[in-house]
Amino acid sequence: MDLKESLRSHLTQIVRERDPYLATGGHFYVKQYICQQLEQWGTVETHEFQVGGKTHQNLILNLPASSNDQKPPILIGAHYDAVPGTPGADDNATGVAVLLELAKVFAASPIKHPVRLVAFDLEEYGMLGSQQYAADLQQQGQRLRLMLSLEMLGYCNSTPGSQRYPAGLERFYPNQGNFIALIGNLRTIPDLIHLSRNIRKSGTPAEWLPVPNRGLIVRQTRLSDHSPFWDRGYRAMMVTDTAFMRNPHYHQASDTIESLDLDFLTGICRGLADGIRQL
Repeated sequence: MDLKESLRSHLTQIVRERDPYLATGGHFYVKQYICQQLEQWGTVETHEFQVGGKTHQNLILNLPASSNDQKPPILIGAHYDAVPGTPGADDNATGVAVLLELAKVFAASPIKHPVRLVAFDLEEYGMLGSQQYAADLQQQGQRLRLMLSLEMLGYCNSTPGSQRYPAGLERFYPNQGNFIALIGNLRTIPDLIHLSRNIRKSGTPAEWLPVPNRGLIVRQTRLSDHSPFWDRGYRAMMVTDTAFMRNPHYHQASDTIESLDLDFLTGICRGLADGIRQL
């Protein structure tokens, strides 16, 4: 199966209502699907956290590096929950589908750094899964080479004027929503340049934005699972199609597979795999 068809196959399983409280059946199904896919490449660990007396789980697969010299891991994360009333195709089945494909790539052919793949829960309730995970990592004194949050990767619109921005940024970036954005804290600038270059090589336009002060001046840059890592001083970035700045189906019942551009998604997946390999 080629990459585009593999991504489509994941999407058909993940795109369904899966709010952890109001669509528990769908949420359980998707969690089991992610586990089953990741278990092909190693032991899936669960990171448990409590919210309102209920136990939730982040799902983790650790892949070894190509050598034994104890480099810090590259953490790649994507949230698997969705808001009530939406099947969450772009938000964030696309991120999870790419996460699963990157697991396959780096299991088959390890890279210099260990790779840790994490499917986060409760992002839609305020990044609760990633907050707890980042706090626990920091408490354990764990270093990371880089944290990447895959957050909505599949919506593309080449119409002039289809892309919006927080005030002021429109002067520096394209007005067509046909690129993928990489948004990182200042420590990630070399990685932003490197990864956006690799994504462009795959034929997909890419733009990058470095953000000072944990993104507090441009709040829209904090709306994913990278922000708890920013808050704890880790080198972290979000990879995104810019969500509501472009996608009219954001948090709607119309966020379906049919609204996605799977060629765009495939190019991003391929570019990320090549770029991460060279970090």
